[in-house]
Amino acid sequence: MVQGTLDMLVLKALVMGPAHGHTIARVIEQTSEDVLQVEQGSLYPALHRLEDRGWLQAYWGTSENNRKAKFYRLTAAGKKHLTLETNRWRQMVRAIGLVMGE
Repeated sequence: MVQGTLDMLVLKALVMGPAHGHTIARVIEQTSEDVLQVEQGSLYPALHRLEDRGWLQAYWGTSENNRKAKFYRLTAAGKKHLTLETNRWRQMVRAIGLVMGE
C-alpha cells in the first residue's frame, strides 16, 4: 500500500460515524471487496498516529458484543485532511493512468 493510503482509508471509514478498530478494518475490507486486508499491526499504529495528529478522537464505549472497546470518531481537522488526501489521491490515480496509457 502506498504510504499514507491506510491513513486515508481509516479516515474515510469513519465518515459514516464512530467505530472501533475491528469495525474500521472490516469496513475497509468489505468496501474493497476483500482486496485490501488490514492487519492489526498496521491498523492500531495508524489509529494512534491519526489521534496524535488531531484527526481522530478516541473514547471508550461498548461494542455490539457488549464488550468495552475504544471507539474513534473523525474530528473537523480529520475531515479537512481527508478532503486534502482524497484530492491528492485522485491526482495520483490520474497521473498513473496517463503514464500507463489509459
